[in-house]
Amino acid sequence: MFNRLRTALLAAAATALLAGCVTSERDTRHLEPIPPQLVSAMAARGMAPADPIFLRIYKQESELEVWKRDTSGRYALMKTYPMCRWSGKLGPKTAKGDRQAPEGFYTITARLMNPRSTYYLAFNLGYPNPLEAALGHEGSALMVHGACSSSGCYAMTDEGVAEIYAVAREAFAGGQRSFQVQALPFRMTPDNLAAHRDSPHVAFWRNLKEGSDRFDVTRRPPRVGYCGGRYVFDAAAADGSDLDPLAPCPALDTDPQVEALVAEKRRADDEAVLALARAGVAASSARYADGGMHVTFRRILASRGPDALGRMTSGRVKVSRPDAALADPYMLD
Repeated sequence: MFNRLRTALLAAAATALLAGCVTSERDTRHLEPIPPQLVSAMAARGMAPADPIFLRIYKQESELEVWKRDTSGRYALMKTYPMCRWSGKLGPKTAKGDRQAPEGFYTITARLMNPRSTYYLAFNLGYPNPLEAALGHEGSALMVHGACSSSGCYAMTDEGVAEIYAVAREAFAGGQRSFQVQALPFRMTPDNLAAHRDSPHVAFWRNLKEGSDRFDVTRRPPRVGYCGGRYVFDAAAADGSDLDPLAPCPALDTDPQVEALVAEKRRADDEAVLALARAGVAASSARYADGGMHVTFRRILASRGPDALGRMTSGRVKVSRPDAALADPYMLD
């Protein structure tokens, strides 16, 4: 009996270690309701908790946006959350252990939600996606989670990830089968594109911008496909064949009206980038080698001295509780 019990305990411990981000099954934090004030804000914007969602992540700005479908059938911005930590540099993740937070288009199903995370709550981005896998990019367990500490993930405050998790949970309960996450290096504005025009990642980022622009002009998440080693959006092979991430793109069927809107936005943005470059806007060589943190948290930590900022950057200090004294929604534990 003792040996059987010991074996069972060891097996359970091993499973927990392999799972990595698991807490007690009696933990009910994943069942917390959406805060009433957020539900009221949704209602004022013509949204309901069960309506579908769409997420955008911006590395450089260290912000995560949650968009929700409203009564018009389009998506509107519900709330912007400050990210308190992401690791790596601007640019895509390509290798296991590179500590890079990924950039790309990801599809989140209920299966990727982690209610037992030791980083409070989490959802897996599903990296590598089919394009990244075909290109040989490696890595796993790339999350959006709480606890304000990152090793390749996008880290939120506990309160922030709890709200996002609850909003996603209710959207799944309302019938949404998956939601899209656009993880972008920065907001795709002419200013940012001009500042980063000399980056070795510029071709990749322009491909991401195609999908970002599509959402901007339609306010609907684009359908994502892959061919020719790149993303394609709202497109299908004209001959009805499946798209292959690495094969040359075949003739594609697209919506001409949407294509015209996207082309016009691209033309206007390209002209603005060129004008900024001619005006002498310096190209940035910043790669955020120390990772990113929203200005909110840098300000809070700076108010407690450089040692607090250093401990925060190393992941040894979390941000989670309200701090009325700073008139700011977060403080150090």
